[in-house]
Amino acid sequence: MSLKDGGGKGKIVLAEGTFDLLHYGHIYYLTNAKKAGGENSKLIVIVARDKTVEKLKGRKPIIPEDQRRAIVESLKVVDEAILGYEDMDMGKVIEKIRPDIIALGYDKREIEEYLKKYVRERNLNIEVIRIGKFGDKEPSSSSSIRKKIIEEYQSQSNLNRNE
Repeated sequence: MSLKDGGGKGKIVLAEGTFDLLHYGHIYYLTNAKKAGGENSKLIVIVARDKTVEKLKGRKPIIPEDQRRAIVESLKVVDEAILGYEDMDMGKVIEKIRPDIIALGYDKREIEEYLKKYVRERNLNIEVIRIGKFGDKEPSSSSSIRKKIIEEYQSQSNLNRNE
């Protein structure tokens, strides 16, 4: 049984990400991904495995994969969150979930091109879209949150040393 079984009620939207240090940009992305599916859509989120994050970003995530998945699934807008494949095979994900729409984050240009080509070559009826960035206010990414924490910590450490 695929996740698409269910009487053809609404579109299935697939979103993906690391979701380490969850922030408003993640909420904006997931909310707009679900909206892209229209009324009665189902949002399924693939949460990157720890090993995948390490391969792609050169560092381990702060929050372990099982906790990141549980946090994402607890969001009201998310219908289901599942861990991705360690081999990062989006083909397997597409085959398992059979989405109508794949919604990517604003910074996922490379994967967008890959997925559009994948869908076109297999003549699949899947729309691949990118959700825009929510704004320019910082912190707007997990990396900028990490940077801000380090800056604040260093600033406090320097103040404490000077007392």
